[in-house]
Amino acid sequence: MHHRLVKARRYRPRTAAIALTSAAAAALVGVLMPGTASAGIPVWAPYAQATIHPGVVTNTEGGGECTANFIFYNGIDVFIGQAAHCAGTGAPTETSGCTSATKPLGTPVKVTGASKPGTLVYSSWITMAKLGEKDTNTCGYNDFALVKIDPADRDKINPSVPFFGGPTGIATGSTAFGDPIYTYGNSPLRAGISALSPKSGVSLGDGGGGWSHTCYTATPGVPGDSGSAVLAKDGKALGVLTSLALAPLAASNGVGDMSRELDYLNAHGGLGTVTLALGTEPFHPVAT
Repeated sequence: MHHRLVKARRYRPRTAAIALTSAAAAALVGVLMPGTASAGIPVWAPYAQATIHPGVVTNTEGGGECTANFIFYNGIDVFIGQAAHCAGTGAPTETSGCTSATKPLGTPVKVTGASKPGTLVYSSWITMAKLGEKDTNTCGYNDFALVKIDPADRDKINPSVPFFGGPTGIATGSTAFGDPIYTYGNSPLRAGISALSPKSGVSLGDGGGGWSHTCYTATPGVPGDSGSAVLAKDGKALGVLTSLALAPLAASNGVGDMSRELDYLNAHGGLGTVTLALGTEPFHPVAT
């Protein structure tokens, strides 16, 4: 059994503790260096000056508070990613995105660091319901949405994941038991203590026909961490943190597979070709 991790009035978070090996609980640091823009890629704000980036809080009108994952773009717009269930209006225990209630496209989304609200322009939940998606794994684990950043805020965006740097690309294929993973959550339950946001951990392997990865971190993702960026051992975008398990692996987190979610978006989302923005800051985790 698992709970979606959106922070909303209807959610009553449960506390849990887990024990990890020292390697899985190791703290990490990032090395920050300037990046450069290439042809066809938007020009990003300098990392130190950007107010919109992975890890900021999003608040969907009529939905809940979540943590943004990565930055994306097409030929026209720039988007910030969140979990689809961040716009959900049903119970947090609903497990199928194909039948779960949600706010519609066009819903305003407050993005921390932006001067104007963004707009919900893609939801895997809405898309799957419209298509009549029947695959159980796709319905259960495809939990991804895009918020279009208002053009007035385009000069405030940097795609680098705080603390870790990256992403360096998109992870494809499977993850093995024990593979290192890194995530940055920004739940309001942490009371703004940024030192609690970056976490390292391990993958327990794949599930859902490759649509999901089960992960443990030093402390689990909690309500408000929904949508958080999860990086693989090489800094590639592994996925989107979406759920907290109560059983059978208590306090583990479910991570939706980024490569599959982005492929589904590009096949059915109607936004043209959407591309993951690479970080301007190199991925450089160092265990302590």
